[in-house]
Amino acid sequence: MRLSATLSHYIGRQFLLWFVAGLAALLALIYLLDTVELLRRAANRPEATFDIVVTMGLLKLPEIGQEIFPFVILFAGMYTFWRLTRTQELVVARASGISVWQFMAPVLGWSIIIGLVLIMVLNPIFAAMMKRYETLENRYLRGQLSSLDIGSSGLWLRQVTKDGSYRIHADSLVPGRMEMRRVMVLISTPERKLAARLDAASAALADGYWDLSEVWYNQPGEPARFLARYRLETDLTEERIQDSFSSPDTLSFWALPDFIRTLELTGLSPLRHRLYWHTMLSQPVLFAAMVLLAAAFSLRQMRSGGTLTLLGAGVVSALVLFIVKDVIQALGVSGAIPVVLAAWAPAGVTVMLSVAALLHTEDG
Repeated sequence: MRLSATLSHYIGRQFLLWFVAGLAALLALIYLLDTVELLRRAANRPEATFDIVVTMGLLKLPEIGQEIFPFVILFAGMYTFWRLTRTQELVVARASGISVWQFMAPVLGWSIIIGLVLIMVLNPIFAAMMKRYETLENRYLRGQLSSLDIGSSGLWLRQVTKDGSYRIHADSLVPGRMEMRRVMVLISTPERKLAARLDAASAALADGYWDLSEVWYNQPGEPARFLARYRLETDLTEERIQDSFSSPDTLSFWALPDFIRTLELTGLSPLRHRLYWHTMLSQPVLFAAMVLLAAAFSLRQMRSGGTLTLLGAGVVSALVLFIVKDVIQALGVSGAIPVVLAAWAPAGVTVMLSVAALLHTEDG
């Protein structure tokens, strides 16, 4: 028998209701805890006022929200199926000839739609919020005075010193070591006036300075000078530079492919960003897997009993899944396994195991 549109809308509406309620409750709790932690970090920084900390908490919320989306999908699916079973509505549906796959279809459809909306519509907004949060965090909580921006024209690095600041532009970065090629340095005074320009063939990061080679030194009103070597003071390390360029969650789903190509051209490793992009792409499949997992654990209880045990087993299975997912993604970032496998394997394996469990319990 075919599932009627009325029943389909009813089941889908129940799932959406519990999804929105669960997401709102968890986000409110996370915002409260995260704001308290930010207030603790800002305790010794008078420039980080209460308004700034509250704003930072709001800006950071989407980052954590994207992490809990699969759990909310799982809990909403489990509660929807359990509630419909407890009220005997699914028993009546089964008696009329509707299979488990049919009354699961509206929930699966909505989970996939939520995943598509997340990556195509919400993710660009969340990325902009996260980028603003990192800017405020670096300024008020970390006191970070340097940054690295990567664009289609190459790398731009900014460094603040006691005598002013300077900006370094490089066409590319030598893979495997912190050495930039075809370098331009713009040195500014504390009043932000241009003091000098340096054009060098390369710049290698040493202990406390940039070692520039084959340098043309230009100052306003003076002839250019050629220097075989020039030392430019810095407090940067290779680790700090690697950590300072845009993290994947500050870039929208649509901007990541171009950014990955730019990383490849400039010599930086794109593994972390490519893995994040494929992980976002797999979100609709992962959300559907959460619904199948919810059904596998919450529908069995109407014949065999043990509701709390089965629901608890579902939650534990989800936690194990996400632990394994983090391990696999760490292997993907390190290059030990292919990025596509690291991003798609958790969702794919969960779908297959959940479908196998449902086939065994419902059609076996």
